[in-house]
Amino acid sequence: MKVISDIEIHPLTRERWEEFEKLFGPRGACGGCWCMYWKLARKDFQNNKGEGNRLFQKAIVDAGESPGLLAYIEESPVGWIAIEPRENYSGLERSRILKPVDDAEVWSISCFYVDRKFRFKGISTALISAAVHFAADKGATIVEGYPSEAADEKMPAPFVYTGLASGFIQAGFKEVARRSAKRPIMRYYIE
Repeated sequence: MKVISDIEIHPLTRERWEEFEKLFGPRGACGGCWCMYWKLARKDFQNNKGEGNRLFQKAIVDAGESPGLLAYIEESPVGWIAIEPRENYSGLERSRILKPVDDAEVWSISCFYVDRKFRFKGISTALISAAVHFAADKGATIVEGYPSEAADEKMPAPFVYTGLASGFIQAGFKEVARRSAKRPIMRYYIE
C-alpha cells in the first residue's frame, strides 16, 4: 500500500457541494445513496434512491450543517466520511447489531466513500483521524464507528462502506461491543 501524505480534509459546506457531487458522481456513490442510508427509514431511502436522496443531503448542507468531511489531493475531491451525532442516524437506532452500547452521547462515523483510483492509500484512516478532531471541535467526547472486519481486506467497496476495522485501529479506536462476527462497534474516547 502506497500511502499518500498530501491529503487536505475539509468539512462539507454549501461552498463545497459541487465537489461532493463530483466525488459521488451521477450514481450518488453507491446506488443513489448520497450517504442517506442511515438517516432515513428504509422505505424512504429506497423510494428516494438517486435524486431524492441527493436533494435530502443537499437540504442538510444548505441548512448550514456539515454532515461529513471531504478529502482532497491536489485540490480534487477523492474521499468522504460521514460524521454526525448518533441521533442524526435513525437507522443505527433500528439496527439489532448496531444499537447503542450504552446511554453515552456519541458522534458516529457511519459511512465512507473513496474514489476507486485512491483506495488502499491511507485516505480512510486520514479521514477517521480528521473526523475525531472535527467531532472534538463540536464538543464530542466519544466517536464511534461500525466497520467491517474482513479476513480479506480487498472486499468489494459496497460491502465496506462503513470502513474496515484495521483503519479504525490505526486511528486509535478500540472495540467496545460486538453483536456480529464481522461487525465490531469501536470507539475513540476524546480526552
